Amino acid sequence: MASLPLPRLESLVDYTSFDLTVRPYLSQLPWLPDSLYEAGRDVYSLQAVYLATNPMVSALAFGGVLAAIFFLAAEINRNYSQVDRFWSILPALYNVHFAVWARLSGIQTHTLDTIAAISVLWSIRLTFNYWRKGGYSIGSEDYRWQIVRSKVGNAFVFAIFNLGFIALAQSLLLLLITAPTYIFVVAAYNQGPETFGLPDVAFSRAIFFFILIEFFADGQQWNFQTAKQEYQTSARISEPYKDQYSAEDLERGFVVSGLWSWSRHPNFVAEQAVWLTMYIWACYRTETYYSWAGLGVLGYLAIFQGSTRLTEGISASKYPEYADYQARVGRFLPRFSVKAKKTKKPSKKNN
Repeated sequence: MASLPLPRLESLVDYTSFDLTVRPYLSQLPWLPDSLYEAGRDVYSLQAVYLATNPMVSALAFGGVLAAIFFLAAEINRNYSQVDRFWSILPALYNVHFAVWARLSGIQTHTLDTIAAISVLWSIRLTFNYWRKGGYSIGSEDYRWQIVRSKVGNAFVFAIFNLGFIALAQSLLLLLITAPTYIFVVAAYNQGPETFGLPDVAFSRAIFFFILIEFFADGQQWNFQTAKQEYQTSARISEPYKDQYSAEDLERGFVVSGLWSWSRHPNFVAEQAVWLTMYIWACYRTETYYSWAGLGVLGYLAIFQGSTRLTEGISASKYPEYADYQARVGRFLPRFSVKAKKTKKPSKKNN
């Protein structure tokens, strides 16, 4: 195997060292634009530049360019959901990038191929759900950004917030949650032939299971909201939903059945679990249980905490029964000491 822009390391702990695996290659960042310019449109030259650049550095450069685009697009259009539209795409793109870079460099591992495949499934699920809710419609914006803008008040201060948090911090976060995959690249380069054992199967299947939980939670929420909108329009429960919801359910305004009877945000729980499991998987393989690669997961968990608090504050002010729902059902994890409220069966007069 030819020399690659990756370090030769002796211990598992070294695989998770930022100073050994990332910092030495950051000097490639200022070199990269000129190299791409000189390569022009020649495919072979571009591939040579791609393989000569550390994969984390090239991903970081790409994320930086996107952050600048996100900031400018948001300020020009006064629409701050620019990053939201790529939230379901970028982590999968980065993971696929790591797998493709490794394969082109002669590093072939079942782990990287598996992570790339799982990431694509994760992306398809989340992208589809965002699309059917109108997220890619022209002019669409997450309603929570309007609330945040109103709380900030000052346009200049919000522009700084847009640059520092919405564009830069979130773009960096979407790269950092894939840092465990980069560690797998470093490990594969140093260890040679890989054994994909039973623990690896368990980790990969667990991630797939969490994606399934997200899929079913999204479907239950979508069905409820669809039934509610039809009920508000016609005052009737349409045929597909008669056996699922009663008039009381739809008048309540929010779903409390299915997975939502166990957790107020089952999709959020599973989403956080996907990336936490990915990090734990890397920790297991390197026998190191804390490193810089966990910063992305910590940031991800923090964002979900803040976003969920904001969302629930809005829901509590909108729906009178939401406070009771909060008291009965855990925000993320089930409360086994409190019996979940069962959805009432629809009466025959609801037709």
